[in-house]
Amino acid sequence: MDGLNANEQREFASRMERRQMKEFMTMYSKMVQRCFDDCVTDFTTKSLTNREETCLMRCIDKNLKSSQRLNERFQEQNAAMMQSGQLGPK
Repeated sequence: MDGLNANEQREFASRMERRQMKEFMTMYSKMVQRCFDDCVTDFTTKSLTNREETCLMRCIDKNLKSSQRLNERFQEQNAAMMQSGQLGPK
């Protein structure tokens, strides 16, 4: 980004923010769909059963924790690569 002027830097940052939001919304939508498919089985009532609600909460918690752990590992790997000189400006 050093070779970009201020307007280009703002545009780049804006595009990155939109991309990150899109990726987050895609991940969130997939998680909701997966948990719904796995947990909701009774369509005879408009409310969730206790079992469905418990299943959904566990499913969402598990997905969020696994996503958080993956992000942590990615950051650890990225930091290690930066330290070893494998990643970074050339």
